[in-house]
Amino acid sequence: MTLETRNFIAGLWQEGATTVVNRNPSDLSDRIGHFAQADAAQLEVAVQAARHAQADWGATGPQKRHDVLMAIGTEMMTRAEEIGRLIAREEGKPVAEGKGEVYRAGQFFTYFAAEALRQLGQTADSVRPGIEIDVRREPVGVVAIISPWNFPVATPAWKIAPALAFGNAVIWKPANQTPASAVALAQIIANQDLPKGLFNLVMGAGRTVGQALAQSADVDAISFTGSVPVGRGIAASAIPNMTKLQLEMGSKNPMVILEDCDLDLAVVHATNAAFGGTGQKCTAASRLIVHERIHDAFVDKLMVAAQALQVGHALDKDTQIGPVVSAEQLSANLDYIECGKQEGAELLCGGTALDRATEGYFMAPAVFGATQNTMRINREEMFAPITCVIKVGDYDQALHIANDTDFGLTAGIMTRDLARATHFRRNARAGCVMVNLPTAGTDYHVPFGGRGASSYGPREQGRFAEEFYTTVKTSYIHSGVPA
Repeated sequence: MTLETRNFIAGLWQEGATTVVNRNPSDLSDRIGHFAQADAAQLEVAVQAARHAQADWGATGPQKRHDVLMAIGTEMMTRAEEIGRLIAREEGKPVAEGKGEVYRAGQFFTYFAAEALRQLGQTADSVRPGIEIDVRREPVGVVAIISPWNFPVATPAWKIAPALAFGNAVIWKPANQTPASAVALAQIIANQDLPKGLFNLVMGAGRTVGQALAQSADVDAISFTGSVPVGRGIAASAIPNMTKLQLEMGSKNPMVILEDCDLDLAVVHATNAAFGGTGQKCTAASRLIVHERIHDAFVDKLMVAAQALQVGHALDKDTQIGPVVSAEQLSANLDYIECGKQEGAELLCGGTALDRATEGYFMAPAVFGATQNTMRINREEMFAPITCVIKVGDYDQALHIANDTDFGLTAGIMTRDLARATHFRRNARAGCVMVNLPTAGTDYHVPFGGRGASSYGPREQGRFAEEFYTTVKTSYIHSGVPA
């Protein structure tokens, strides 16, 4: 399939008002293409087309929706290698991770294909005689989806799939750093038998397309994944229209490592959670809270593991850590390294830009020691291959520090003690808690989301997705007395 570079609006591939160039962060000489940027007028065409098409799709039976989503998911899984390489080339994650992301994105579609057939309502008798009650869910309407660059296919998939499964129209604004991946997914969806305008890909800058979506009175719901400041801005713009909101934002995930844990397993999981995806995951473990009895041994092993990671071109089969996504991201990461030093943290390893055979945004995974939970590097989401070790004296202190954050997405604990594992699972203030596992890594059939500044609105994924993508209607019926 030839890769498009245009927007998909009202059933047609269309040029944009302007274009942006897309380059490979592993090799800046590799230009992937110039991709269309929509203007406000094109966005309005997409919104109106979506409103018109949604009425037809909302009236479509569940079998049709099931068949369409199954076809999308099956094709994505079949093409996981091809599109995974495109993600690696464009976003910078190693190709094996890119392939896994595409396959998982396909599973989101096949899962919600089945959910399309499970849309069952409820009936009840009224407290008033002779009246029956029917409760059912209906599509919310036109859904705007604003997705990030770090999972350029999986994150939009877990939003688009339930939106379509429950009868909605979609306007998707992907991140400008990963337009090629967005177009690849859009092509698969566009090839299905859908009403024209039901699905729209509108690439463009956040200050134009994103802002206009947030302010539109013709958008019924917005599902956003990204930073806290942008999420709050979307909420402020959308609330005058009472637009339904689902916001997944920042994190500062703790992993508690207790003295009775399997030390080698803890190091493996901490390394995975902190540096997988170049640390560019909302579920990354950026605060490692370690009991003083094993602190030194853990830190020594963690440094060895971090320094052993192979940093290189995302398409190289030996690469374990690819580049960060952009020059701006690399600059921000290095600024945090300097910030940590100035705050008094000890840079134990990494934290420098790396030269490789090709020009790219490579960085050595960094471990900070001697950190305090009050430091900026432990308060702010860095979205970088940087993790910070905090020494604690006991479990109670570890739990307190784990919960001492504005965020609450994921939290993890490494321990053999069932009582402490259970207590942590019940008392960690996070939406997802992992016991003897990395903080990163979630399943598609169960709810995902956090608390505090991490999330706002209904949960994503699994059957919980219907809370956002549908609205409940209660009907009262008085049929009278048979003649």
